[in-house]
Amino acid sequence: MAETVRAARGPGRSGRSGRRIRRRPDAGTPGSGRIRWDRLGRIAFVILVFFILVSYVGPLANLFDSYRLVGQTESDLAEVQAENRVLERRTRHLTSDSVLEREARRQGMSLPTEQPYVVEGVGR
Repeated sequence: MAETVRAARGPGRSGRSGRRIRRRPDAGTPGSGRIRWDRLGRIAFVILVFFILVSYVGPLANLFDSYRLVGQTESDLAEVQAENRVLERRTRHLTSDSVLEREARRQGMSLPTEQPYVVEGVGR
């Protein structure tokens, strides 16, 4: 439709004022110096998405390291709990009356009701 209006008015004439419309000779041709905003917008969007994805790399690496560390920590916890059970049993055993009395006698102690005797020259 625009071509028929232009043809009726004559080549290069606008409708009302009769002035000639000048066009740049290189307008609209590739490499003409015009900014292609749609292309620039797409490029900016791709760069933005790239940087957003790159910003997720560090936290994801930390997440995987934490996940791996959980398994290792759980196995360490199981070992320490097993050792703790062994030590608790040993503590209960060593604090029993019979073990305490035996250790005291080994160090030369006696009950207050007992009469201590020293035997010399035996076993040497």
